[in-house]
Amino acid sequence: MCGIAGIVSNENVNQELYEALTVLQHRGQDAAGIVTCEGDRFHLRKDSGLVRDVFHTRHMRSLTGRMGIAHVRYPTAGCTSSAEAQPFYVNSPYGIALAHNGNLTNAPALKHDLFMEDQRHINTDSDSEVLLNVFAHELQEIGKLRIDADDVFQAVAGVHRRCRGAYAVVAMVTGFGIIAFRDPFGIRPLVYGERHTDQGVEYMVASESVALDVLGYKLIRDVQPGEAIVIEKSGKLHARQCADHPVYSPCIFEFVYFARPDSKIDDVSVYKARLRMGDKLADKILRERPDHGIDAVIPIPDTSRTSALQLANRLGVKYSEGFIKNRYIGRTFIMPGQQLREKSVRQKLNAIDLEFKGKNVLLVDDSIVRGTTSMQIIQMARDAGAAKVFFASASPPVRYPNVYGIDMPAAEELIAHGLTENEIQDALGCDWLLYQDLEDLIEAVQRGNPAIERFDTSCFDGEYVTGDVDQEYLRHLSCHRNDGAKSTREADRSVIEMHNAG
Repeated sequence: MCGIAGIVSNENVNQELYEALTVLQHRGQDAAGIVTCEGDRFHLRKDSGLVRDVFHTRHMRSLTGRMGIAHVRYPTAGCTSSAEAQPFYVNSPYGIALAHNGNLTNAPALKHDLFMEDQRHINTDSDSEVLLNVFAHELQEIGKLRIDADDVFQAVAGVHRRCRGAYAVVAMVTGFGIIAFRDPFGIRPLVYGERHTDQGVEYMVASESVALDVLGYKLIRDVQPGEAIVIEKSGKLHARQCADHPVYSPCIFEFVYFARPDSKIDDVSVYKARLRMGDKLADKILRERPDHGIDAVIPIPDTSRTSALQLANRLGVKYSEGFIKNRYIGRTFIMPGQQLREKSVRQKLNAIDLEFKGKNVLLVDDSIVRGTTSMQIIQMARDAGAAKVFFASASPPVRYPNVYGIDMPAAEELIAHGLTENEIQDALGCDWLLYQDLEDLIEAVQRGNPAIERFDTSCFDGEYVTGDVDQEYLRHLSCHRNDGAKSTREADRSVIEMHNAG
């Protein structure tokens, strides 16, 4: 998962892009980058690390220009190389920079075709660089010295014909403007807004509306599946549908876990969707366990708080903050290596004994992925003196890997893969376990925007909306994503870095 932003302004955009990235930091803590355009020249700074660590005063001073794009990243396939930090750049044609949130499912085939047919070299393992070169080639095929919005729309249509998978993109062409587009399924989110100043109208695109809110931009709407938005450097905006058969299918896990609750994406309030998830969970408890015996509902901070509070209100049970979170530890399910994840949970959370001692507590989390975190938290609750520990997940069992930009582990590393809910309960060590029903989750989100035709729910039901994901693809993905493969890549990278340092 990544976060992207782009701004066309009447003033230098470096500071506002920096602020946008800090707001979107929850979408990626591995690397950050900003590229601005001044005249016909790009200014780029990117590196591994948090936003505050990548950009210092000396970097900000060099990022001049009234339009620019930015990116925060976590590694889609577990790679933490700074070479894959975004945005990426190609000098032909025109000079193009691009940042991408998502994952191409046909990247290897595209990479082969780019070399054999288009004579383009890909220098990293990033599918974002592949996407950039596909877009660049489509623009180059137009064969004009100066492009206009119609040319860009034609190039984006070519991208849609060639690329498969999920992609929310922000790109910039020197001396021309900024382009934003989504794949024909709209799997990853992208919104845009405007701000009126004395100098004229300014535009911003971002992964989530919260970035627009913080910078004073008024949300216009979501970029539609298959649609492209062109914002010329003069501030003129164009929009056009570039896909033949778009099907609105956003990733439902955005609403469960990734997006901030104060965001509105795909015209759905994330906060209200999570409230409805809590209502649905409470209804299931009342239906299946009317004599539940719960003394307190305790969320696993932070993402599950909204659902847990609503669940507690619906049940008429006390809501308690039983865990204190260290905010300087990253998200554990995307950390490479089991030992690192297990160590991080204890560093990340600490229990308040008074909220547990002698009580029957219901712990609420947004989801259960590997189960590593959940097992340790349940044990922490018992160690803090809980009489009984119940556990509820605001989403259904995660049984399948995500292939559209979320680095969920190989299927065999998912605790729910191949197990019944009773078997998962035994593995976690809780007194009883409750999962959200998939139908209830869909209804909780879809109520915010009935125009959404379907959701990508592949990590729950194994149905991949793009229709091109087969068992061979998943087998290859498993070999690449499992902890052993990640550890080998990290070891190889360390050897290379030591050699280069020598």
